Amino acid sequence: MNSFRSKSLYGMVFTLIAAVAFLSFAGCDKGPEWKAVNDQLVKEYNVTERELDTDPETNILSNLEDGIVTGRDALPEVQIAEGVTGKMYWGRGNLINFMTMAPNSEISKEILSSERVMIMLKGSVEQLVNGSFEKMVSTEIAPAFYYATGDIGYQNFIYLAEGTENAVKAGPEGATFVEFYAPVRTDYIEKAGATVPGNVKAAVANSTPNFPANQVLDLNDVQYTMLVPGAWAKIINGKSVQISNLFMAPGIEFDYHNHPEEQLMTVLRGSITEYILDRKDVMEAGGTLYLPEQMIHGGLLSPVAAHVIDVFYPPRADYSAKMEARRSALAKIVSPGEKPKLLAEGFNFTEGPAWMDGVLYFSSMFFDIPAGTWQTDVKKSDLIAMNPDGSWKDVLKGKMQTNGLMAKGNGNLVAMDMAGHRVIELAPNGRIVKVLATKLADGTRLDGPNDLVIDAKGGIFFSDPQFIFDTPARPGKTVNYLKPNGDVIEIIPPGELGMGNGVLLSPNGKTLYVNNTYHDANRMSDVENWLVAYDVNDDGTVSNKRKFAELFLPPSEYDRGTRSTCADGMTIDAQGNIYVATNIGLQIFDPNGEFIGNIHTPTFPVSVCFGGDNFDTLYMTCWDKIYSIKTNVKGLVYPLK
Repeated sequence: MNSFRSKSLYGMVFTLIAAVAFLSFAGCDKGPEWKAVNDQLVKEYNVTERELDTDPETNILSNLEDGIVTGRDALPEVQIAEGVTGKMYWGRGNLINFMTMAPNSEISKEILSSERVMIMLKGSVEQLVNGSFEKMVSTEIAPAFYYATGDIGYQNFIYLAEGTENAVKAGPEGATFVEFYAPVRTDYIEKAGATVPGNVKAAVANSTPNFPANQVLDLNDVQYTMLVPGAWAKIINGKSVQISNLFMAPGIEFDYHNHPEEQLMTVLRGSITEYILDRKDVMEAGGTLYLPEQMIHGGLLSPVAAHVIDVFYPPRADYSAKMEARRSALAKIVSPGEKPKLLAEGFNFTEGPAWMDGVLYFSSMFFDIPAGTWQTDVKKSDLIAMNPDGSWKDVLKGKMQTNGLMAKGNGNLVAMDMAGHRVIELAPNGRIVKVLATKLADGTRLDGPNDLVIDAKGGIFFSDPQFIFDTPARPGKTVNYLKPNGDVIEIIPPGELGMGNGVLLSPNGKTLYVNNTYHDANRMSDVENWLVAYDVNDDGTVSNKRKFAELFLPPSEYDRGTRSTCADGMTIDAQGNIYVATNIGLQIFDPNGEFIGNIHTPTFPVSVCFGGDNFDTLYMTCWDKIYSIKTNVKGLVYPLK
């Protein structure tokens, strides 16, 4: 399960001691076994130590050895009920149990003696909530360039307070989930074959739950909190438990540090080399670790990254403060509790939304997705005009397959006629006013114009990622500029991006943003899952390519060794905050490229624009559906002035 490389004689001695003492519940004070080395390293690495205001002692001892990586498979399987087993480990204040339930098995009604957080991992259950059973599921979608249904999936979780009535019924396919108890459930300790001391003290309850009790929630709705650059967590707080559902990017390194809160750690995906005292220990999926308070540690991430659950007792106030700062930043854009509203559904692949004169226009593009070919069909495609209430009408049914759209500022739309290999100007009724471009200035045909943005001169930046299926006329995917005089120049050449797609201009028009939709061995680039920025020159060319904002990925993307965000359409508000439609939701970044938050929709958003009477509503084309959400900001109006 793990590899071990000792750096000192102490490390080897410590390992031998730990091997003998493994899973021993009682015994003498273990502090002297590692404290001297710990104190030395604290001085060597100039670690600043924090202290707690309260004594967290409960007299419960962990069933894991201090600072020793253990495979979860090595823990005894504990029988909870018929067909229900758990792999559990605990510290002084929290107990973690990875539960497996056979199909249709049950956990009988009980009154919880501890607060309980439960996160679904696989399958489904019926969870007792306020006297009735509610379904909880985990439906993670397998990674792909574009998913076959557009469904992001659900990962339900629930927080139940101490004294709540609890019961669970497994679905017909069974279920696995992880549950967290604070304080430690002494009956579970006894089920695990350990002895509960007679002088157990109450656990510290120094935190306020950050989610409502007795409500089935979706982990996708929990915001990311940056702990250190490259490490982002979805934090769930109880009164005595803090769960950090942590994703760590490949290659980042955690400096040596310690903290007065004990830490229980388990790896769900990937691997990390843990620095524990003066040793290095590789933790892979299924690895568990108990770090007692003030034990010095750090870590180095592998090239495949890691998805980890850290549990702290007592809850870390610094983590809670970072979480609240992140939530506060997002609340300035979207009020807490505001959720996307489904306006209409049943379309084809929806794309290119644009707001003009009180109407939302968007493309309904046919692709032969079930056949796995993504072949297009103009006769089955459409351009839709939708009212704010969700009522809509056909504009170009069966006449062309448009993609990106944008109001030109003269009452007409600029449309990317992807299948027609051209850029056109359309009247609101779908009449072609003018063909703006069909080829580059050198006479080369356009392939599949995709997304666009219009500058203050009337020039049009547009992407051509060759997302078409007839023979391309050019050697690769590009971004181009349609000059006001009608000439089209190539400004980002083939090979510079894996698949340049969404394009956007800053409020002052001096920066062009381009996202990289797809990244794999066949479309390698140096930007991977980054939104890229360029300086815009007076002639429409661009320079000074740079990474601007790193987009989050589903953890499964790292499993397959890719960095595909499916980033597509983008929009921007008047303050310069950028909204990027991706396969985990609508990711929001400030003008400096710092992550603000993510708006989760059940179906992943393909593109987005601002609209509404006050231009403060986000409209998201989400596969075959249209969602909207009210914001506290106003969108930037294009064309720029």
